[in-house]
Amino acid sequence: MKKTVLAAIAAAAATLAPAAWADTQYKILVLAMPSKYHYEYIPVARDSLEKLGKLHAFEMTYTNKPEVFDGDLSQYAAVMFLNTPPEELNEARRRKFEEYMKNGGNAMLVHRSLIIPEKTWPWFEKLIGRHVGTHPMLQTGVADVVDKKFPAAFGLPDHWIWSDEWYVFDNPYQIKINPVLNVDESSYDPTKIWPGQVSHGMGKEHPVSWYHYVDKSRVFVTALGHDGNMYKDPQYLAHLMGGIWWTATGKGIKQ
Repeated sequence: MKKTVLAAIAAAAATLAPAAWADTQYKILVLAMPSKYHYEYIPVARDSLEKLGKLHAFEMTYTNKPEVFDGDLSQYAAVMFLNTPPEELNEARRRKFEEYMKNGGNAMLVHRSLIIPEKTWPWFEKLIGRHVGTHPMLQTGVADVVDKKFPAAFGLPDHWIWSDEWYVFDNPYQIKINPVLNVDESSYDPTKIWPGQVSHGMGKEHPVSWYHYVDKSRVFVTALGHDGNMYKDPQYLAHLMGGIWWTATGKGIKQ
């Protein structure tokens, strides 16, 4: 009798387990389109994000096809532009994304997606919260955590040695942002740039990751993530995961 009961329990567990394993907390869309200097990251980032999805129980649509914006965006808790040139979206798809955000959608913008030709899509420039002017050559520097209460900083040391393109920003639309990481300009050369170009630092307040709100929608931004190998780095992935979690759910900020 005891064996029969145990067998029945095991059979029931086997029936229920796949459904339980399939449960996900939310679904995100990741648009990862190649550009001239950003394409090798795509398969690496996909593999790492899929592993994060399995570990943290979220579902992901990962694509390099802008046609995905022709579909139903409301199914996604967040849309991530991953190194994707935002100007690649045509007018109709831009409007679809704007409508998604106006209806309570959320956005996460990574590295190359922060660069958009001025006045090409002013709405998106405001969504970013800053405008990229120049960026020096990739260099090793120190990113300082300025908001320890935000999830994208939880897996990072207070002073994080990182190598990237340290974008220089201005604020033409006077958008208020909440910095998460600043780069210490004394740790690299802000003027080191290609011949014929000129770059200057921003001083002490040089954000490289931040969050803000557009109406009731959440926007998380990180300027970090130039090289494909970065998407294998545990600390960088912790940074991305904290951003994904907060962007999709609004949870995680410590009081």
